[in-house]
Amino acid sequence: MALRHHDNTDGTPHVFVDVVDAGAKARAGRIACEIDRDLRFSTEHLESYCLAPWDPVVYDALVLCAGVEYCDRMRRRPVHQWERRIELRVPVHDPDRWNAKPVSDALHAALGFVTGDRWSVSFAARKKAFASPKQFAFALPSDIAAVIPFSEGLDSRAVAGLMHKKLGDQLIRVRLGTKAFEPVGSSAKQPFTSIPYKVRLNVGGALESSARSRGFKFAMVSGLAAYLVKAGTIIVTESGQGSLGPALVPVGQTYEDYRNHPLFTDKMETLLAALHGRTIRFEFPRLWHTKGETLAEFVAACADGHSWVDTWSCWQQNRQVSVEGRKRQCGVCAACMLRRLSVHEAGLTESPETYVWEDLTAASFQDGAAKEFKRITRALREYAIAGTLHLDHLASLRHRKANQGTVALAALQLARSRGIGEADARGRLDRLLSVHETEWRRFLKSLGPQSFVAQWVEQR
Repeated sequence: MALRHHDNTDGTPHVFVDVVDAGAKARAGRIACEIDRDLRFSTEHLESYCLAPWDPVVYDALVLCAGVEYCDRMRRRPVHQWERRIELRVPVHDPDRWNAKPVSDALHAALGFVTGDRWSVSFAARKKAFASPKQFAFALPSDIAAVIPFSEGLDSRAVAGLMHKKLGDQLIRVRLGTKAFEPVGSSAKQPFTSIPYKVRLNVGGALESSARSRGFKFAMVSGLAAYLVKAGTIIVTESGQGSLGPALVPVGQTYEDYRNHPLFTDKMETLLAALHGRTIRFEFPRLWHTKGETLAEFVAACADGHSWVDTWSCWQQNRQVSVEGRKRQCGVCAACMLRRLSVHEAGLTESPETYVWEDLTAASFQDGAAKEFKRITRALREYAIAGTLHLDHLASLRHRKANQGTVALAALQLARSRGIGEADARGRLDRLLSVHETEWRRFLKSLGPQSFVAQWVEQR
């Protein structure tokens, strides 16, 4: 398929996409993102969203999320410029609802903020109504208080366990992934077992990997679940380093990462309220705690605390970091480094074979990897250096004069977002950064001064 796009006179990449029904054509000069070809829905998983009489807005919102993901991934960002201009049209059952100014304004505000791109999203009437999926009767309590996005991640497992201990059956899990979640030992049908669609790109060229639109997808899917079960709260599972760190210490010259940040979920609250006519709040129970603190509390307080060892944190694709055909986490990307730091701080251990980079105490990057691993690339090394320096920069953030304005502004923004005093927010943020610094220094000390990780920190 030929890729239809052009760059503006200022060099900004510009992408035009029409989501269309199977067999339909896009408008002239636009790429057709075809439902059932490029956006593929699973009937079974879509049915897990049928908790009441079918509401077409649920399907339309999922098509929107899929279309946004398609646009985000199809055109790589330029080396020296982050922003792209993206025009997207989506067919929906009720275009007046989606094109209404409060919904449209909130949608553009949320998308632009989380991706750093300029979006122009419009909605057209569907040519044919989507056939309603089969209805299922789920055994759900009538007093559901909150939904919680659930993935294979460590924070996700730990916070789900802690919140279930507090809320019990008033908490509903929402699977964030296309792989279905099936609770062990349960034969009953479960709601929200999987994101019910997959996106396939067939546009040629290199794909964009920053995936900032995933934050929009996950927030919208969680919002749909809360809407369907009439819950007023969505629990965000990220601890402070994962939620606030990527915005406080962006990597290189990239746009700040707000995918799990309260400033982004504030905008999603506005969108969900405009779309559904009901207030749904995002809450961050571990915002002011480190991942290590969250893990330690989970292990100490929950009967399934031992299950943390089965979680997955790595950002790398399996084919890039498998060892002799066995799936492993890389052990050196930012997510893996934060995981290893947190496991150390919680006083826990993992098998070295959990990771491709089995030994962080090794004197060289190459020597730290499993001997059977032969695909040590420059890209992997750069990921590892970036992950290490991100955690180190976050640890030193409070002490650098150049960063004082950043910390002060973050405290002010968080105070307004969370409805607390500015001094209170600053105190909580300072405490989070201080604990992270202490944990990071202890972790580095445990690796020894000859570690390649310690050498990178010393050389920066």
